[in-house]
Amino acid sequence: MGHREDLLAGAKRCLLEKGFVRTTARDVVKESGTNLASIGYHYGSKDALLAEAYISLIEDLGDGFVGPPDGDAGPGGSLERFEKMWGNVIQSFPEARGIWMLTLEFITQGERLAGVRDIMVKAQVQGRAGLAALLLDLDDTAVPEDVVNAEGRLYTTLLNGLMVQWLFDPGSATTAGQLTEGLRRVAERASAAEGRRLPQS
Repeated sequence: MGHREDLLAGAKRCLLEKGFVRTTARDVVKESGTNLASIGYHYGSKDALLAEAYISLIEDLGDGFVGPPDGDAGPGGSLERFEKMWGNVIQSFPEARGIWMLTLEFITQGERLAGVRDIMVKAQVQGRAGLAALLLDLDDTAVPEDVVNAEGRLYTTLLNGLMVQWLFDPGSATTAGQLTEGLRRVAERASAAEGRRLPQS
């Protein structure tokens, strides 16, 4: 690996051990076996490097949301796939608690660090596309913009809400089954309401 990759790997380890605020540039240099100048050369700043490292951690985590490669997650857009996918997401919370805690830390620090905020805003758009691709079984490089801005935003909102619930109190947090039943009921009520609005022939 080159210095850029070494820095990213070292930054990921530092984030998991110390978090965003407590990680210094010297911590990353020590962990990666590089030098201070490399951070500026490859990433511009320590904070930008840490933001990229966080995004990489989330991407690695997201790869497991779809479940085992040989498992059938159900057809894209189905309630079966919806429940299985959110079940996998929720299952990740205990093992990846450190990563989810980092999410809250980056959210609170983003207001103070414009460069970090810009990186995170771009990553959020990619996250919407990624979640939509997983739940709808689409190619994540070709998710239509209207899907990203509709389903992608909905799924991201659900993910953030579940994360906060689980971090606050895992015992009372919403389960995949409860989330799926809620969606089914909302869809049924919306369909019934639309039916009542249609003109009678």
